Amino acid sequence: MTTLENPAMPAVHECTVSGCSYNHDGCHAFAITVRGDNGAADCGTFIPLSTKGGLDKVMAQVGACTRTDCVHNASLECTAQSVRVGQGEGDHLANCLTYQPR
Repeated sequence: MTTLENPAMPAVHECTVSGCSYNHDGCHAFAITVRGDNGAADCGTFIPLSTKGGLDKVMAQVGACTRTDCVHNASLECTAQSVRVGQGEGDHLANCLTYQPR
């Protein structure tokens, strides 16, 4: 399988969520989905397993965003230059820290 980086998709610049299977020395998912409700912008790709997964190299991008109330969302696509993912609060274990409500 060949994967290509899409310059129109913002990169996951940083992920500090240590409990995610895709995060080992950076996010190894090809693309993440940002979702959530009640003011949270969760990383929908967060998988809390001890098995490490994803691509051999770090190149994660934002594939889709369903947070239509975010200033960076245009037609369900993220327009931020890059995003940061980090610990959330309560049931929100991985959040898009770049999320900004309109």
